[in-house]
Amino acid sequence: MRDDDILIGSLMEESWLTLEQVAAACRVEPAWLLRHIEEGLFPCAESVADTWRFSGASQLRARRMRQLERDFDAVPELAALVADLLEEMDALRGHSRRSEMG
Repeated sequence: MRDDDILIGSLMEESWLTLEQVAAACRVEPAWLLRHIEEGLFPCAESVADTWRFSGASQLRARRMRQLERDFDAVPELAALVADLLEEMDALRGHSRRSEMG
């Protein structure tokens, strides 16, 4: 495992993270997240009483996008598109596993 790998635990769906918490977990500045939110690249993030909050899925999306931008020098829109595809693959795999069990 590389030093810059970030370990995340299993987050409950009801758990919400702040902008600062997600930025720290992803090793980015809060301004990075805000720019991506303003560009519409975080559909899962929501603002409540002028405070941004993120789900566990949003944190995973942020990590993926940051890694794509860093490792492949991807523009934010491309990183978001790849994150969308990865999220869809995760959902399909979960659906497939549930079908096999039932």
